[in-house]
Amino acid sequence: MNVLASKAQLRASFLRWSLFCVPLILLIGFVGGRMGTPDTLWFQSLTKPTIFPPPAAFGIVWSILFTMIGFALALVLSAWGAYGRGLAVGLFVPHFLITTAWTLVFFGLQDMQGGLIVLGLAVVSLLPVLWAFFRVRSLAAYLLVPYFGWLCFASALNYQFIVENPDGGVQTQSGAEVEVSL
Repeated sequence: MNVLASKAQLRASFLRWSLFCVPLILLIGFVGGRMGTPDTLWFQSLTKPTIFPPPAAFGIVWSILFTMIGFALALVLSAWGAYGRGLAVGLFVPHFLITTAWTLVFFGLQDMQGGLIVLGLAVVSLLPVLWAFFRVRSLAAYLLVPYFGWLCFASALNYQFIVENPDGGVQTQSGAEVEVSL
């Protein structure tokens, strides 16, 4: 028998990586979420598209997705010696940083067009991540499919915000409200 690790050792490796990756991804998502908030006067003044879900849904969905992302990453990281493991992780890191930047751009900078660009980059950069994860562990790629769907929905929602608010909404600078025309 020519085996590098037993099934028990592989499960233990996955468990250790999961205990690291899931909290890390949740923490990064939480910190990213603090870079901007929907509680601003600017966001409150925007006309909400009809596809805008209840605000509580975002926290629930992102928590579930970040947990799934953490498990997917743990599956890849625990695949010691798997061909393409380094490439998969190397593609994932910049993709995840791009996704995390959306909150800063959309809510923090109050830039709907910039937010849509960030989401477009996130969707496009997730495709090679899905491919690379699938080559290492197919289950890891399948765990990212709902995340891909949510990013596509978020892109459509962001676009609808632009359509519904062609003036860009009320911008706030130094506590003063300024009407911005695009």
